[in-house]
Amino acid sequence: MVIVMTVFVNPDGSNPYFPEIKKNFGFGCMRLPMKLKVKVDYKEFSEMIDTFMAAGFNYFDTAHGYVATQSETSIRDCLSKRYPRESFILTNKLSSNLFKTKEDIRPFFEKQLKYCGVDYFDFYLMHAQSAKNYPQYKNANAYKVAAELKKEGKIRHVGLSFHDKADVLDMILTENPEVEVVQIQFNYRDFDDAGVQGRECLDVCRKHGKPVIVMEPVKGGALVNLPKPAKDVFDALESDKSYASYALRYAAGFEGICMVISGMSNMEQMKDNLSFMTDFEPLNEQEAEAVNKVCAVLKNSDIIQCTACRYCTAGCPKNINIPELFACLNAKKQDKGLIKWNSRQYYNAHVKNSGRAKDCIGCGKCETICPQQLPIRDLLKDVSKEFDRII
Repeated sequence: MVIVMTVFVNPDGSNPYFPEIKKNFGFGCMRLPMKLKVKVDYKEFSEMIDTFMAAGFNYFDTAHGYVATQSETSIRDCLSKRYPRESFILTNKLSSNLFKTKEDIRPFFEKQLKYCGVDYFDFYLMHAQSAKNYPQYKNANAYKVAAELKKEGKIRHVGLSFHDKADVLDMILTENPEVEVVQIQFNYRDFDDAGVQGRECLDVCRKHGKPVIVMEPVKGGALVNLPKPAKDVFDALESDKSYASYALRYAAGFEGICMVISGMSNMEQMKDNLSFMTDFEPLNEQEAEAVNKVCAVLKNSDIIQCTACRYCTAGCPKNINIPELFACLNAKKQDKGLIKWNSRQYYNAHVKNSGRAKDCIGCGKCETICPQQLPIRDLLKDVSKEFDRII
């Protein structure tokens, strides 16, 4: 693994690609603080926003489907109503389930503005582009509609987020040279992964001269909740830095990266991230070597590489909470688990009002939308073997 370090911010702390962005670190609003796992905790979310803004950061990322459609309205009530519009940068996205034809796009875009309580988006991305859904965007002239909205001042920058192979990204950028920025999944676990192709996708963005926004730098928490052998590698550094710091600083250290987004779900995570991103320093040689060792450990483990994005659950006909069930199996494999939990007890809690792993009918809807390209149906069989034997 080769790390190409670059200057992450200008000497004055500004973004070298988009001057309106401060400090190149963003608040991802896909995993927010929750009350009883049902409703966004406005008090804590507002406090997190205040802490984030007070530290000099201003970039927020959302999408209509995030947090069971609560993300946009939470931003409206906790951010837009409390801060001047020019004081923050807001990114939203056009998801494939929001439109069928060109005529559907504008009306829903206007709804998104209202949901977020703003009159323009700084960045608007064609969401989760892949070989499967790109024809839908192309047939509906979605990129052209976004360009028109930019001319009208309702969008400042048009981009795309991406979950597929590098050759597909190359094709999309070739056909849509007006795209200004690309959001890709990029972290040390996926850098050389044959499915995610982090290295190759970054190279494609460089080839087309497109700045890169990084999503999933800690892979949905997987690079924080590490197996013990991986933790031992970082612990041997005898540093006070968190596991998250190595992942975020790794992602931020590559040429062409203009933003790294972290999906922080509580104040503790917020404060930890700010502790090393406020005055960013790339990985040193010793830390980079440790990351390489941790990556080797992870590649040799059988932990399910789920980021808990929850795209898979929306259309599940059996209402199976797939990410939670995968987490239970991962905890069982790691012995002590994330917080020394009883994985079977947690499994039974997760399936109390939803489907069990054995209920999967093998329709495959989850696999067609999974950004990690996981063989979910087979993995659910593994979960069922572990937890559905005793009801």
